[in-house]
Amino acid sequence: MEILILAVVIALVAVGAISGLVVSSRKKKQLPPTAPPSTPTITAPPAEPQVGEDAAPTAQEPRRTIEEVVLPDAETALESPVAVEDPVVGAPPAPEIEVPEPTAGRLVRLRARLARSQNTLGKGLLTLLSREHLDEDTWEEIEETLLIADVGVAPTQELVDRLRERVKVLGTRTPADLRALLKEELVALLGTDFDRAVKTESGVDTPAVIMVVGVNGTGKTTTTGKLARVLVADGRSVVLGAADTFRAAAADQLQTWGDRVGARTVRGPEGGDPASIAYDAVKEGIAEGADVVLIDTAGRLHTKTGLMDELGKVKRVVEKHGPLDEILLVLDATTGQNGLTQARVFAEVVDITGIVLTKLDGTAKGGIVIAVQRALGVPVKLIGLGEGADDLAPFEPEAFVDALIGD
Repeated sequence: MEILILAVVIALVAVGAISGLVVSSRKKKQLPPTAPPSTPTITAPPAEPQVGEDAAPTAQEPRRTIEEVVLPDAETALESPVAVEDPVVGAPPAPEIEVPEPTAGRLVRLRARLARSQNTLGKGLLTLLSREHLDEDTWEEIEETLLIADVGVAPTQELVDRLRERVKVLGTRTPADLRALLKEELVALLGTDFDRAVKTESGVDTPAVIMVVGVNGTGKTTTTGKLARVLVADGRSVVLGAADTFRAAAADQLQTWGDRVGARTVRGPEGGDPASIAYDAVKEGIAEGADVVLIDTAGRLHTKTGLMDELGKVKRVVEKHGPLDEILLVLDATTGQNGLTQARVFAEVVDITGIVLTKLDGTAKGGIVIAVQRALGVPVKLIGLGEGADDLAPFEPEAFVDALIGD
């Protein structure tokens, strides 16, 4: 009996042990491992998923960066934009080409700009000549009026003598008679036999070359830009040479003028050799088949001999391509007799062929036109009558005198 009981107990203990092992085995299958493997296996990141593919990339298919995944066509989009005006992001738009006003009759359209000179030189003389008695005091006033207007001593004396003689012969003096008389004498004093056309045709198979000279402050670079507009308005193709390398932003200023009318500007580094730039400008003008090459030169003080010698060097270097067709001297009409001093110094260095008088609308010294022509023996070819882009006008003696005297 005791043996039977002992056998039953042993059997129960064995069954319990077996049940514990089964439960423990089941728990181990359900729970994750308590610690990572001591030597984990590192695998490469998967390639960009493809339709129907889960495999890792092969050696023939290199890995791609996150930028390529997110923006696969970014560079292509920048290089080949669709329906975008400016192909380069951030680039300024091309300047709009302007069409300058025609030059024919431009002085007539700008005659109102001569109001100040008109009051002194034209109407002032008419008022004096209209007096009932022209005694010595009146003639002295007439002479003083001419001198104040910067006509110059010799031309003033010549004009007064002519007026005295003709008024005496005329006898009666109606306003119409006096106006006609004064106009005739002033036009004769200005000269009608000068060739005032700016030369735009070369005698050889190269562009006409025009060099613009003058001191700082006369509006030389601006005048060069306006002259480009005058030439373009008359149907000429122009190349600009920015040979004023000593004034800050002079080349930028000239290029802006050129861009507005489609004229290319040849320039160099600031402080570079002006003669070299002038030479290159003519060379480019020849290569492009341009009609005219306009060269803007440095406009520093005319009293510095070394700088004037440099201007002579520019002229000599440019002439290696061929003769200069024009050398235009820009003078500020408001400087009066000081402008004549400048003119004489420049004339000693280069052969001035024409004069451009600027700021004539802002002075009562319109007689400087007569004085500077008499001093240099060369004609005034252009006059500046304002700050507008098309306020540079070809000089026409009769239209000028009409504007001075008025109707």
